[in-house]
Amino acid sequence: MAKVEVKQLLEAGVHFGHLTRKWNPNMAPYIYMERNGIHVINLYKTVAKLDEANEALKKIAASGRKILFVATKKQAKDIVAQKVANVNMPYITERWPGGMLTNFVTIRKAVKKMASIDRMKKDGTFNTLSKKERLQVDRLRAKLEKNLGSISEMTRLPGAIFIVDTMREHIAVKEAQKLNIPIFAMVDTNSDPRPIDYIIPSNDDAGKSIEAIMGSVTDAVAEGLAERKADKQGSKEGKEAPKEKDAAPKEKATAPKEEVAVKETPAAAAPAPEKEEAKEVKADDLTKVEGIGPKAAEALVAAGIATYGALAAATPDAIKTILTDASPRLAHLEPASWPKQAQMAADGKWDELKEWQDNTKGGIEDSEE
Repeated sequence: MAKVEVKQLLEAGVHFGHLTRKWNPNMAPYIYMERNGIHVINLYKTVAKLDEANEALKKIAASGRKILFVATKKQAKDIVAQKVANVNMPYITERWPGGMLTNFVTIRKAVKKMASIDRMKKDGTFNTLSKKERLQVDRLRAKLEKNLGSISEMTRLPGAIFIVDTMREHIAVKEAQKLNIPIFAMVDTNSDPRPIDYIIPSNDDAGKSIEAIMGSVTDAVAEGLAERKADKQGSKEGKEAPKEKDAAPKEKATAPKEEVAVKETPAAAAPAPEKEEAKEVKADDLTKVEGIGPKAAEALVAAGIATYGALAAATPDAIKTILTDASPRLAHLEPASWPKQAQMAADGKWDELKEWQDNTKGGIEDSEE
């Protein structure tokens, strides 16, 4: 991952904040100085925060989860649409549809309506309609395409959401918070950084600034996708490898018994390292459990809950305690359904888990049911 230099951000004008009278006091740690009535952002902190956000986004992309990008302001929408389309991620650049996340089932119905209209045109049903009806259907299709076309392939809630200008997209922030979806955002000096999980202090109004940050972010996502593709190819090659190994024992079968005994002696003399390696448990990708973000997963792994089996065995109260002790920002998470989801993952019931996640908002089960 190419690291962004302070000089690049300086040239793009990322350091220009808002007027001092419009500032949010919670942004004080990220402000370097005040000049001519305008706050100047500390770019060294921007670079550090950008690297942290890129690393987290890379992991989410590598896990196969979608990252939803939101930017409806005029100077950002075209840049975001172009950059994000290159990495095949969903994005919203028109009006944010209320309930996009909290009422995702209804939004999916609207997307399916688009698909049904396309099928009507293919099978000839569309031509049987009257001229007026065809015109109405075409207008509906155009409207749906404009507002929801970019999320047509997002079949479940995203693994994270990236926002340009959190003040303008405050509804998106609240919905993501309610569903415990990790929030990444470009935060200017007039915005409140507290609800954001991964803050990138930067100028969110200038086109060059937005392009510089988005370029770095989408490069990180592209690397995550490339890693996922490489892992898939590696696993396919690994399945074919045992067939070649099967031929080896047949050749060794003709060796004299004495030679075999001599060869076995060194191997038997050093069993200890193999046992030590066996003790090292490979951590599972806990972010596949709805409601667990990268930071929550890190906290659980640090506490010794690194696998789906260990998470399934833990109680929600114990998980809650771990999260609260790790960071106050994780205290709002609701882990009641995490052991249940982890059990399905541990049993390999991925289809059942996906269906459960699609039907449950943010991994939080309705208590009335």
